[in-house]
Amino acid sequence: MDWTSRSDKPLVIGHRGASHDAPENTLAAFGLALEQGAVGVELDVQLSADGWPVVIHDFKVDRTTDGTGVVSQMKLAELQALSAGEGQTISTLDEVFEAFGPRLLYNIEIKEFRWRDSGLEAAVADQVQAHNLESKVLMSSFSPFAVRRCRRYFPRTIPVALIREDTWQQYLYLLADGEADHPHYSMVDEKYMAWASRRGYQVNVWTVDAPEEAHRLARLGVHSLITNQPALIRESLESLP
Repeated sequence: MDWTSRSDKPLVIGHRGASHDAPENTLAAFGLALEQGAVGVELDVQLSADGWPVVIHDFKVDRTTDGTGVVSQMKLAELQALSAGEGQTISTLDEVFEAFGPRLLYNIEIKEFRWRDSGLEAAVADQVQAHNLESKVLMSSFSPFAVRRCRRYFPRTIPVALIREDTWQQYLYLLADGEADHPHYSMVDEKYMAWASRRGYQVNVWTVDAPEEAHRLARLGVHSLITNQPALIRESLESLP
């Protein structure tokens, strides 16, 4: 299976892994997402001070670890000395790929908003190539600048998506877009799906934790559902005719 695979129901993607039941963006959360029936995971990457792509959502470590500080100002050894809860640490992208390889699809979100190139996208591209996971990866970001850089560093076979929500950010597709669109679920209705179809987008929706919302989106024909609770959403989709 890859990101272009189609089925009669949306793909289930674990948001930061199975983050409702395990520490987000950790190996435990990704492994649990796989156990709960997710076909892939969404994860966030940033660069450490010494240039490693590390998997963490916030720009500071304060919320998700027992430490304090800015991710980009900390070396990998400092980051991995922190506890992310339940025996987990901050992983490198390389460690995630080593652990799960082609068993998962990866929606890699670039956590970078600067217009200048920090080297993050190139570093991720090197890791994807080193692990031969080009067919398993989709790149995404809220930043149109990051989307443009992804399109520069990744082959056209790897989809790139702009993440959008129902604020002024919904219009950022005018600055950059790719092969997919990642809207907040509140944006998605029949009118939106017609618009996305005209633009040729694959539609991957976030963050869907309510079964009734999953059913609504499935009937609209979205490609995948990004959820904190893969088991709940997968089971709810199985009840659809």
